[in-house]
Amino acid sequence: MRRVSIMDTTLRDAHQSLWATRMEIGDMLPILESMDSLGYWALEVWGGATFDAALRFLDENPWERLRTIKRHCPKTPLQMLLRGQNLVGYKHYSDDIVRRFVHASKRNGIDNFRVFDALNDIRNVQTSAEAIKECGGLFEGAISYTVSPVHTLDTFVEYAHDLKELGADTICIKDMAGMLTPFRTEKMVRALKEEVGLPIHVHCHYIGGMAPMNYLKAIEAGADIVDTAVVALAFGNSQPAVEMIVAALKESPYDTGMDLDELFRVAEYWEGVRERKKLKRGITTMLQMEVFSHQVPGGMMSNLISQLELQKASDRLPDLLAEIPRVRAEVGYPPLVTPLSQIVGTQAVLNVLTGKRWSIIPNEMKEYVKGYYGKAPGPMNTEIVKRVLGDEKPLPLDVRPGSMVTTTYDEVAAEIGDLARTEEDVLMYALFPNEARLYLAAHREGAEKAVFMLSEEIDTVREDESVDVGQIRELIKAVEASDITEVIVEENGVTVTVRKGGQFVAQPSGVAHAAAAPAASPTAAPLESDVRPAAWKEIKAQMVGTFYAAPSPGSDPFVAVGDVVEMGYPVCILEAMKLMNEIEMPESGTIREIVAVDGSPVDYGAVLFYYEPAE
Repeated sequence: MRRVSIMDTTLRDAHQSLWATRMEIGDMLPILESMDSLGYWALEVWGGATFDAALRFLDENPWERLRTIKRHCPKTPLQMLLRGQNLVGYKHYSDDIVRRFVHASKRNGIDNFRVFDALNDIRNVQTSAEAIKECGGLFEGAISYTVSPVHTLDTFVEYAHDLKELGADTICIKDMAGMLTPFRTEKMVRALKEEVGLPIHVHCHYIGGMAPMNYLKAIEAGADIVDTAVVALAFGNSQPAVEMIVAALKESPYDTGMDLDELFRVAEYWEGVRERKKLKRGITTMLQMEVFSHQVPGGMMSNLISQLELQKASDRLPDLLAEIPRVRAEVGYPPLVTPLSQIVGTQAVLNVLTGKRWSIIPNEMKEYVKGYYGKAPGPMNTEIVKRVLGDEKPLPLDVRPGSMVTTTYDEVAAEIGDLARTEEDVLMYALFPNEARLYLAAHREGAEKAVFMLSEEIDTVREDESVDVGQIRELIKAVEASDITEVIVEENGVTVTVRKGGQFVAQPSGVAHAAAAPAASPTAAPLESDVRPAAWKEIKAQMVGTFYAAPSPGSDPFVAVGDVVEMGYPVCILEAMKLMNEIEMPESGTIREIVAVDGSPVDYGAVLFYYEPAE
């Protein structure tokens, strides 16, 4: 008898796939001890998008979340998803940051590290693998599975050998797009078991409905571990239900030994959470079933649909689904997994919406074509490369991409200063500076005591009430519900400005800019009319996204009115589909007005800045 082990993804991948990563720690706490007693091989609880989502949307410290789960789950190993040199972000970080992050993750409660690289470029896994072995964690090397003319069984097995040489303890077949089929799965697992010899872990998203069949064929071929989620968070873009897989293996040589009655008791709890929060079940739609044709992962699909809806262009989805494989082929068939799914998807959206293919090229696509994300799996279209790079040369293959990032931990620590009290705080800022600065400013000792009295002119919004940094969100709601377009709250030199559209900036004494992470529009020169000097030029949004201010070339923390900016200097960041796209100054000049507000959504073509060109 060969007992098969189960890993639970409910607390990470499942709610990332179905609930937009909005599960709060309060949702987890009542059931953690029960989940800890079920006999899982591991609980996947951290990594992926859970780190930044906790900061962006839940006002939670991701490190504290991890420590809390560990306290309540002492029996079961905890696992995280690590994006190689990208860690839990969407770009490469320096070796110094990577090593410190891995050690801190282990110290705070992670036992198993599933490490993948979107391009299956072993160079991007090297540093994190070394750090995992240094701190005594289990290193699970993951193969990003995809289908293309350049991805073959031989290339996957070769990559698995590379992972083994780095010290991998287990090998994971990571089927993030639901592209595996039963007989491909059987063939791949059998080859990996025979030629590599490490325990095999299979991770499938349900999407097109193949996953349960894949698991059975994988187990028969020798797979040791499969991933599932509790039924309330299973199916659709998530994993198969644990109850289904455990029941299917009963009375077989592969019986998991797990108690179905206990599993259903846990499932009832999560079903209650789902109903209380009015969250949808995982289902497979016609569009998802067509993944075997368009090859677009479920999470990527939802982002693309959202992009089109914002542009009132939902009818262009068929055009977009035809454009994605075309773009993917032109840039060497990268697997559509974070961050390459966002890079390819954003380029395809721009190609379709502008009607001019490759007329607008986001910085991330430029960096990918240059080789800074790693080696493309296949050859790129030479005309596209020329259009993207111009006269620039790509990174030589003998240069490891991660070695090009040289920012040190000490430099980041100096930049965030007193707002960071621990190494974990500094690492949080290194990965997500805007979100971390806002969180740390709002939660630092004494921040909640910074009180501002509302002025008389706005007492119709919240009469005579005091507002602190933690209440900014409530003030935003109040403004949205009223006819007032702007609220300025001041007390002892501290200013909170709130505008329609969820736009705000807070500058309390001693925290300047920090609580707003960072401030942009309050520095904009107010105009008495919409008429601007003829010499001023516009900088427009090249895509739908969220506007973030960029560090200033002058004495201000961030780009501000009056700054003299050289051509090519990034004046802001547009976050689109989880990518941070730097918008560069088109020519040297002086910033005259900042139209967008930090942290606010902007449409394609919206004016972000006005500047006056240098003479």
